[in-house]
Amino acid sequence: MQPSDLLSALHVAARLKDVTRHCTTPEGRPETVAEHSWRLALMALWLKEDFPEADMDKVIRMCLIHDLGEAFTGDIPSFDKTEADERREEALLSAWVAALPEPVRGEMEALYCEMEARETTEARIYKALDNLEAVIAHNESDLSTWTELEFTLNLTYGAEKAAFSPVLTALRAAVRAETEAAIRAYRSNTEESTW
Repeated sequence: MQPSDLLSALHVAARLKDVTRHCTTPEGRPETVAEHSWRLALMALWLKEDFPEADMDKVIRMCLIHDLGEAFTGDIPSFDKTEADERREEALLSAWVAALPEPVRGEMEALYCEMEARETTEARIYKALDNLEAVIAHNESDLSTWTELEFTLNLTYGAEKAAFSPVLTALRAAVRAETEAAIRAYRSNTEESTW
């Protein structure tokens, strides 16, 4: 990739440093899409030994690029995102990727197709981790920022995507235990403050 092309692509990706998500950090500031993608890639790196049959370097690449479309549309929480929102994001992302030089364009198009189909082990791992990281981030945030829906959604979100793997099923169970503990603590503190 030529320096000018690389810089142009990096400037688009840099937008994700400012695109905030519904979730907040433990300190209470809105989490960015870039932060979510970074930790998602870190999860894949640290689970590399648990998936010897998978190309975890490919999973890491999927994690790094999975939300680039939000550089154009912003982040819409999964429980608010419509089919029209998804089509718009996909169209804008596809147009941008198509303008990238080869071999980057071809690699990214192939990764996005694989991620969308979710038929390979790598795509299934990436998607399960994507869901799990979102719940982990919510568990770390102040629960007063949660919508009422999230008190039930975060107990099950991503479980079906993790079900294909004993490793991810165990991780999902640990995340659920954290969610339950966070909800108990929040409700206990809320009840005490109303006395």
